[in-house]
Amino acid sequence: MKQQNVLEISGLDVSLPTGDRILSGVDLAIGGGRILGVIGESGAGKSMIGACIADTLPGALAVSAGSIEFDGLPLGSMTRATRRDLLGRDIGFIPQEPMTALNPALTIGQQFGGHLARIGFRWPKERKERTIQLLEDVHLPRSRELLSHYPHQLSGGMLQRVLIAMAFASNPKLVVADEPTTALDVTIQARVAELIARMVETHGASVLFITHDLCLAGDLCDEVAVLYAGRIVESGAAETIIGSPTHPYSRCLSLATPTLSGPPRPLLTLPGTMPSALERSVMAGCELAPRCPVAEMRCHTDKPLLASTTTGHRSACHFPERVSAIQAPAEGPQAAAREPGPDVVLRAEGLAKTYIARDWIGRMRRVEALRGLDFEVREGEFVGVVGESGSGKSTLTKLILGLEDVTTGWLDVAGFAGTDRSAATLRALRDQVQLVFQDPQSALNPRRSVGSLVTQSLEARADRPLRAARSAIARDLLAKVLLPPDVIDRFPDQLSGGQKQRVNIARALCSNPRLLVADEIVSGLDVSVQAQILELLKALREEAAISLLLISHDLAVVRHICDRTVVMFRGEIVEQGPVEEVFGNPRHDYTRALVAAAQGGTSLRKTMSQSQ
Repeated sequence: MKQQNVLEISGLDVSLPTGDRILSGVDLAIGGGRILGVIGESGAGKSMIGACIADTLPGALAVSAGSIEFDGLPLGSMTRATRRDLLGRDIGFIPQEPMTALNPALTIGQQFGGHLARIGFRWPKERKERTIQLLEDVHLPRSRELLSHYPHQLSGGMLQRVLIAMAFASNPKLVVADEPTTALDVTIQARVAELIARMVETHGASVLFITHDLCLAGDLCDEVAVLYAGRIVESGAAETIIGSPTHPYSRCLSLATPTLSGPPRPLLTLPGTMPSALERSVMAGCELAPRCPVAEMRCHTDKPLLASTTTGHRSACHFPERVSAIQAPAEGPQAAAREPGPDVVLRAEGLAKTYIARDWIGRMRRVEALRGLDFEVREGEFVGVVGESGSGKSTLTKLILGLEDVTTGWLDVAGFAGTDRSAATLRALRDQVQLVFQDPQSALNPRRSVGSLVTQSLEARADRPLRAARSAIARDLLAKVLLPPDVIDRFPDQLSGGQKQRVNIARALCSNPRLLVADEIVSGLDVSVQAQILELLKALREEAAISLLLISHDLAVVRHICDRTVVMFRGEIVEQGPVEEVFGNPRHDYTRALVAAAQGGTSLRKTMSQSQ
């Protein structure tokens, strides 16, 4: 007798009031104790699937066709009260942003206790003991003490573990995890992924794992469904889709992802962007066709159906046999001969930063954020700084930019000593050193046009150029970051995430800096957009001979773009050297732990089952 699926989605459409579809004909099924990964770019509709299950679609959207069955029960035909009883009890949720998912005014114990009361734990003592047990299950230290802590007193990784514990508190049959590891440090990301796998083994739950991280999905999930422009374009066993995809989009995602193993190679970048819901409504053929490397005329006129290619594997492509021919571009001849210049752009010797803070009873104490840092960045060199949250990366950035004073040691940035705090020195320093921010959306003033944003630094100069000259400078900067001239009059909200980050980079280049400090600039970006930004930085290096200090928690990104890397742990540099040597043959225990966490395994589920 065939086992009933825990979740079965059939022909699901989600539409706008205009009739334009955000999701189109989505079919998904999850068996008991299985993890199904849904992969795709921002705007593909991944989170909409979770919102349909939770009945939290935005007001303008509605399910226009199809059905969702949970444990054989149709969710769409239930009363709202019945459906609400299922949510949190039989269906758990792990949200993406732990800092915003928890109430900052309530302690962890109060919030956990309220959740347990809702799902049937009547007595306070019973709720407290159950909370402690669940927090211990997710390996949180001093669980009893954490009950009195507020969310701001816990790190992002600890908060995510609290949310995982809450999701599994009622032994649900299904857990929906929406990007639960985005922007977490590599070691914490690995722990969270392993924790979800262990909770599945312990509680026997099924998981819908929504992510844009192809490698993570391959490690954690049993099956994977690839979503593009609101449609499932490929589905099947995770190992098959990651290793031998039969749809061009899946193949392109794989070739756009930097790796820690194998020879270094350029990343494949898809041209253009994913079509909007309005654009899809007038497309007769495949939505990927305008960007697809192997598309033919039929692809533009005839929409391919999701059909079986092998047992248990389906692909929506007219020419699946051609997918394996898609290859990443060849490395340019100039890349192999690249050498840093003789000048040192950034040098730190014995650099330390100490803060004076008060403890919980008001006593003054010294907090050493940085201790004895020695490193340098030479002209035209790309150096990556890696380490967990709390390792001192952000403090180092503030010292380099002149936003904090050096406590002891020596810091020379583009010829300016870190101890010189005069206004003239700081103005000159900020011409030579520019910061590219992590979040392109919040870094750009929504009321300014792109042209005024990229030339914003010119406004502070006494010899401010005339409007026509400034417009010419803006067009030149936009051309450097491969943006078309017509974006000069647009506003940030009219651009995609990747385009906004290019504007950010163009603005940083306006003052012809010697050093760019890039703080997690591809963290949270889609794989295809990340590839565009990384390849852009490599091209700019050849053209402008800039130096880059890349702060990142993604070791594969650092390996792809940097010459050397600096590994930080608890305010100290524990290892540094050429990227291939440090990541290929790490000597410090902490570096080995970072590399092991970043590489993952062939399958977390298999590794765990073999160890039991």
